[in-house]
Amino acid sequence: MTETRESNYAGVFDGTIGFGERPAIIVIDFIRAYTTKGSPFYAEGVVSAVAESVELLKTARTAGVPVIYTKVLYHPTGRDGGLFVKKVPVLRTLVEGEPLAEIDDSIPPEPDDLVIAKNYPSCFFGTSLIGTLTAERIDTLVLIGCSTSGCVRATAIDGLQHGFRVIVPRECAGDRHEGPHDANLFDINAKYGDVVSKAEVIARFNAISRNAA
Repeated sequence: MTETRESNYAGVFDGTIGFGERPAIIVIDFIRAYTTKGSPFYAEGVVSAVAESVELLKTARTAGVPVIYTKVLYHPTGRDGGLFVKKVPVLRTLVEGEPLAEIDDSIPPEPDDLVIAKNYPSCFFGTSLIGTLTAERIDTLVLIGCSTSGCVRATAIDGLQHGFRVIVPRECAGDRHEGPHDANLFDINAKYGDVVSKAEVIARFNAISRNAA
């Protein structure tokens, strides 16, 4: 009988971290490039994840949970993208003024939300994110966004390495193909954080609202 990945990981890579006391949502690269048909980055899995995230973001804001967006943005020369834009040249199209580089219209940032521009997969690399989270005494990162196999995974790893609890609501992460998406959710849950249902995260946020009332 062929061993399943779940049975192979059992007892070694099946622990949980759970929520801490002060969560924040990181909305990773939910930009129009991934949700606009005809774009080289277009991914139906991301379109679905964006739609699933509307309710989650509304609940977070009601609970007073900080929301931080990231988007990919480069200098017209692409020099600030280093070898990443050499590996993926189409990234160089994401420059200031390019409509596809903007946050998807269905989940726009609100006045109190931060929007951080980044040049590499991890939201931590070369950005002010760690300083902001530390100053606000955040201990839990709820990661939503795309792509699951790229920037979500990279941020989950760095989040753990910086000492944050990492939570990924599975419905709110998206990728170009189900294979990499599923494999990376499995790996994140095994090693770097907890992959849970959107309903579980919403229930946690609702509890924060009740406790604050």
